[in-house]
Amino acid sequence: MSGMSPDKKTLESLVHPPASYLTLVNQLALDAGIPYVDQWSACADFLELIVDHVLQAKPATLLECGSGLTTLVLARACQLNGTGHLYSLENGEQYAQRSRDVLEFYGLSDYVTVLHAPLINYSINQQNYQWYSLAALSAAKVDLFIIDGPPGFIQKHSRYPALPLLHAKLADDCRIFLDDARRDDELEIVSLWQQQFDDCHFEYLELERGCNQGKIRRQ
Repeated sequence: MSGMSPDKKTLESLVHPPASYLTLVNQLALDAGIPYVDQWSACADFLELIVDHVLQAKPATLLECGSGLTTLVLARACQLNGTGHLYSLENGEQYAQRSRDVLEFYGLSDYVTVLHAPLINYSINQQNYQWYSLAALSAAKVDLFIIDGPPGFIQKHSRYPALPLLHAKLADDCRIFLDDARRDDELEIVSLWQQQFDDCHFEYLELERGCNQGKIRRQ
């Protein structure tokens, strides 16, 4: 831990998680608590999956859609590796700052850039979508792409724009993890991606909320 004196709001955002998260919390030494929000935070099995990948593959550049608990565990994994930088797209300015505060409390700020990326209008294949602004994103090539936002209730196929908008930034052999993949919308999104991008290959994993694990294979 950083040893800093956290403000009241930061402390209030850190909670002791349900039992299913304890293995991960202990592995990453997040003993002061985590920013867990029931129904919104990623499930423990999904977090364990992406952390294990980071610890094994040691990606240099990570990108996630939506900040929060995933941001903290990915940052800690980068710290344990001694390498890697995470860019986090967050449409809510208040949530972005909360994530920054938690990272600072744990001494992880150097491993993450939390970007306030408001949802803006995009037209993709003659369909209109609300998705994160990429104006502030400076990452050149992304080795790991975590898609856990925006929320599905915003529009049909809410997470579809992720690949059309960022495909060119994904490195060869980039790994992609789509959370909440059990939902019909996400299953349809993966089908659309595979039709549009012949270098993307996905495998469904039977996690609590489902996960589609993808890989870019350009060579």
